[in-house]
Amino acid sequence: MTETYDLKLGPLTRKLPLIPINDQVTIASFVLLGDAELTHYAAEQLAKRVADVDFDYIVTIESKGIPLAQELSWLTHHDRYIVLRKSEKDYMVDPIDMPVSSITTSADQKLVLDGTDAKLLAGKRVLIVDDVISSGGSIETAHQLLDQVGAKVVKQLAILAEGDAADREDIHFLGKLPLF
Repeated sequence: MTETYDLKLGPLTRKLPLIPINDQVTIASFVLLGDAELTHYAAEQLAKRVADVDFDYIVTIESKGIPLAQELSWLTHHDRYIVLRKSEKDYMVDPIDMPVSSITTSADQKLVLDGTDAKLLAGKRVLIVDDVISSGGSIETAHQLLDQVGAKVVKQLAILAEGDAADREDIHFLGKLPLF
């Protein structure tokens, strides 16, 4: 039987399996994909936190941030959101990429912005939204990529801050997730 961690977020509770990442670190595995109830609840709560923020686009990181960005876009009346992909796709026009490191992925990784989306973002005010921020590598790379194309990040949001990320003042999150 796998050990679990009880995550409480507002009125919701989820049993997260504890998964060893390496010899020193175990995480409570939070997978937003498929959890419509939690996605909607989190998006409602985050929408309240950006009600007075002037922004043009929501940007998220593939893949677990996608349903959150979708719901948050809908709730904040933004018709479009942008996804930073983790690989280049054949349909992309003049993609821009940047290497990234993440606590949950051992292989080399990168974030890729379609050049068409880069043109949309130039000179725009954006929110970066993700499911969990842990080491901050992905969100920092996203920030650098957006800076490179001339977008201004006005707020960084996540459902959960994991480990030391909970002490950061540059991200806004709904709950803390310990490392084990």
